[in-house]
Amino acid sequence: MKKVEHPTDAPIVRKPTGKALRKGWTTGACAAAAAAAAYRALQTGCFEESVSIRLPRGETPTFALETCELGDGFARVGIIKDAGDDPDVTHGLEIIAEVRPGPPGGVSFAAGEGVGTVTLLGLPLPPGEPAINPGPRAQITTALQSVAQALGQDANGLPDVKVTISIPGGLEASKKTMNARLGIIGGLSVLGTTGIVVPFSCSSWIHSIQRGVDVARAQGFKHVLAATGRTSEHAANSELSLPDEALIDMGDFAGGLLKYVRAHPVERLTIAGGFAKLAKLAQGSMDLHSARSSVDFARLADVLAHLGADETTVQAARDANTALRVLELAGDKADELAHRVARQAREVALATLAGGTNVSIWVYDRSGKRIGDAS
Repeated sequence: MKKVEHPTDAPIVRKPTGKALRKGWTTGACAAAAAAAAYRALQTGCFEESVSIRLPRGETPTFALETCELGDGFARVGIIKDAGDDPDVTHGLEIIAEVRPGPPGGVSFAAGEGVGTVTLLGLPLPPGEPAINPGPRAQITTALQSVAQALGQDANGLPDVKVTISIPGGLEASKKTMNARLGIIGGLSVLGTTGIVVPFSCSSWIHSIQRGVDVARAQGFKHVLAATGRTSEHAANSELSLPDEALIDMGDFAGGLLKYVRAHPVERLTIAGGFAKLAKLAQGSMDLHSARSSVDFARLADVLAHLGADETTVQAARDANTALRVLELAGDKADELAHRVARQAREVALATLAGGTNVSIWVYDRSGKRIGDAS
């Protein structure tokens, strides 16, 4: 099986530790490259070994062709997605573009196997459209126009073609995403604004958070629940009984959620999460991931001291290595500690939102019991 050669001009990002991490190419960039190669083959009757495209910011990656099929009135090309060192669910999947003559009016798009269809309002595309986002559509159109110009066709016009994007295995992979909750049914979304995947930026997760807020607003929901994980989401919604479209899988991206809601307000926002995650929010952290923020144990110890805990307990809390251990040390003051964390987290959220949204913070233990809240 051919593998995509990462070109020599591939952008590199470095972690603070100095370890070099490869950036990769988005699904949209792969689709654009595959469509360009397929259109060239449709016009010339033969395939080249690789295809290069120009991305919105000027990068010119080169992709090897995995699938090459030329039939009666169509050409089909597949490219294996290389997401670099990012833990992307689409890494290693084949992105296939089929190009055939289309109706007058330029480029039209269709969803093939493994690509979803939009079913709800609030997304960048109307219901009924294939889930090929505007950014990738523009990249595909530009790539096709570049091929047409290189072949001496109309330099100002667009080829009248229909482009069908397929991702074998996309339906199964989509179960690991938030697509179903966003109303994207039947497979993955074709995403990517710049064409480049930045390792561990989790841009697709933040994109899903933003689209989740858009969908909830478009459905007219007044109340949205954002949770750091499944346990807290299930526990909170067992009380709230909100529809799936009003549930946001925030994960560690409190900042991504709050900053987007500040610009796109909802009437009421409940944030539910575990004690450790919300303790980080309470201390002002916007990224709650363990690799990018740490619990301030001295701060929690100070709260325990303020609540009247004895000196031995307070010192043990300062020396603790997990938030769970601090909660255990708190003993009969655990609920008071959790309530204090909830109130502080709410203050941080309200300051970030800068008005317009009524916020509640619900803190849960590992069993799914609510141990703290601030409304």
